[in-house]
Amino acid sequence: MERKLEFTKVEQKEIKTLLVSIRRSIKESLMEGDERKVREILLSAVEEGQILRDVFGLNPILSALQTAKIVVEEIGLKRDSVMAILLYTGVINGFYTTDEIEGRFGKSVAQIITGLARIQELYKKNPVIESENFRNLLISFAEDMRVILIMIADRVNLMRQIKDAPDEEAKRKVSEEANYLYAPLAHKLGLYQLKSELEDLSLKYLEPEAYYMIKEELNATKRSRDAYIQRFITPIQKRLEEAGLKFHMKGRTKSIHSIWQKMKKQHCSFDGIYDLFAIRIILDAPYEKEKMQCWQAYSYITDMYQPNPKRLRDWLSVPKSNGYESLHITVLGPENKWVEVQIRTERMDEIAEHGLAAHWRYKGVKSESGMDEWLANIRTALEAGDDLQVMDEFKMGLYEDEVYVFTPKGDIHKFPKGATVLDFAYHIHSRIGNTCVGARINNKNVSIREQLHSGDTVEILTQSNQKPSTSWINIVKTSRAKSKIRLAIKETQAKDSLMAKEMLERRFKNKKIEIEESIMNHLMKKMGFKEMSDFYRQLADEKIDPNDIIEKYIAVRDHDTNANAPKKALSAEGFSYENPDEAISRQNEDVLVIDQNLKGIEYNLANCCHPIYGDPIFGFVTINGGIKIHRSNCPNAPELYKRFGYRVVKARWSGKGTSQYNITLRVIGNDDIGIISNITNIISKEEKIVMRSINIDSHDGLFSGNIVVLLDDTGKLESLIKKIKTIRGVKQISRV
Repeated sequence: MERKLEFTKVEQKEIKTLLVSIRRSIKESLMEGDERKVREILLSAVEEGQILRDVFGLNPILSALQTAKIVVEEIGLKRDSVMAILLYTGVINGFYTTDEIEGRFGKSVAQIITGLARIQELYKKNPVIESENFRNLLISFAEDMRVILIMIADRVNLMRQIKDAPDEEAKRKVSEEANYLYAPLAHKLGLYQLKSELEDLSLKYLEPEAYYMIKEELNATKRSRDAYIQRFITPIQKRLEEAGLKFHMKGRTKSIHSIWQKMKKQHCSFDGIYDLFAIRIILDAPYEKEKMQCWQAYSYITDMYQPNPKRLRDWLSVPKSNGYESLHITVLGPENKWVEVQIRTERMDEIAEHGLAAHWRYKGVKSESGMDEWLANIRTALEAGDDLQVMDEFKMGLYEDEVYVFTPKGDIHKFPKGATVLDFAYHIHSRIGNTCVGARINNKNVSIREQLHSGDTVEILTQSNQKPSTSWINIVKTSRAKSKIRLAIKETQAKDSLMAKEMLERRFKNKKIEIEESIMNHLMKKMGFKEMSDFYRQLADEKIDPNDIIEKYIAVRDHDTNANAPKKALSAEGFSYENPDEAISRQNEDVLVIDQNLKGIEYNLANCCHPIYGDPIFGFVTINGGIKIHRSNCPNAPELYKRFGYRVVKARWSGKGTSQYNITLRVIGNDDIGIISNITNIISKEEKIVMRSINIDSHDGLFSGNIVVLLDDTGKLESLIKKIKTIRGVKQISRV
């Protein structure tokens, strides 16, 4: 390996030329002693063997000066950026520290070098550079925007220098990075010339046949193309001058890269690309006459050349949401060739070129709106030629709410600030999330609760016996992770419930007890479970004992057998049953609203019609001032309305309490053996319905009688009536 960097005569000559050029450009911003101190440091680093040629055999000091020339002359940066470029190699090689640089050249220079070093660390993680996420992470890590600008300039210089480099693999890698990473960044910043150069050089190294084919075609057709443009614009120029309009014209030929992209997209040859150039007419018009003069120019052009109405784009009448104003038309020029013409004013052109309606926006380059606005501001500062103090103000405040982290393979993923290891695990795969027990972040073991930070490399740790729990929902930040956790818990519970059911069935089988679904449902309701899934879930969680369930099942089964199957199947003749143990619940626990939204008024339910919760009702003011509640279809209602209408008040049910009501049902039907058992069986199986009495008489094969039940609302009543009607032999059932 080379011990010391040797300079060739050609390199020495070029370095002197570059130093003169750079010194002239940044003379005003240089501080006393800058050149001397930089020279001392670089010569010392060379003598110590700290600065050596790179993988392409390039001289790092010469490359740094070439990059410095680009950032000074083509971007507009000053002293601090140049110092950082020249000193960076020595810092990353450990020859001197950023603290030493800060002491000798100032905080700003050290800050830029720190940003460059941080990004160098990102590259060591082998990132997937094609992703938008990596571009965003790059910008967030840089903090000082000059770092990104220097990186773009450095890549442009590298692409210029490696044309004869023998290492094809290294050349391919830097060319792909230039195409996927640096060209889009340059485009967003409005560095169009550098962007086009990066794309063209990338194409040159990655697809040389396509590059040279297009280049040769352009060279071969340049003279005829220029002549055609002149033939096209000459009559327009003459007509606009005759009309007294002040203007100038621009002709723009597409880059080699963009022509190649269009050829691939349209699946055509070079000859099939008709819009190799566009004509831009820029009018010098006062603000109040802008639209008028643009349409005036449009009229003159379309008088001379046939327009394509489908290709008219009127952003004068209704500007784009980003502020872009212009009039685009496509006309049929000489030799029947379509030519695009853009008409705008100096003000409109300034807006389009300086960021309010950045070129990359209306060309459809996608990015996040926050970054778009921020980068457009940077671009405006560059194009306006603002000094380094303005650049210093552009600190990275954009990604306060986002973090970008790496997988071990170099893939980058974006998360909201506050996201945890568990969010990362579920982002990769549901199975990874469900079995996550922690992670290794930057080779350090952490828990599932550990928050992520930009630049972290995260490796998820899993165990096959791990299961998600409801507490995990409070750990994660993303809605995606929350929904996956809920789904996993639901699936786990379903699986556990199925296993619990199978276990219970085995226990019953061991005791030689046959499970009847109706009895099991009755038992679950008696135990307070509304859903079977809740019952089996608690069984799976060992909150209820299987042996206890078996004992209760036997008790319910024996009770139902005794209650539902009388020892002797009786007919309806002379049947009577009273249940004195069931006390009548209070009748006024349900909430009533009386008259004009009055609550809390004492009331009684009328005995003539026995209203219950859910019945349409009205109130009647009695002589002693109390309120009697009647059903709207009460037999006495017509008389009360007719004679005492002034004492009738509105009433409605407002809130459900725990009240239960005595209801008498009139039943008529055929007297068959077992009819009473069938009726009582249905009533006994109904939840929250108590049978108080049955009195039935039978004559000539027919029975009729009253059943008194205790229930809590009309819904239960209607359901019960419907079920009794289904009993064979019941002809009629009605509420008394």
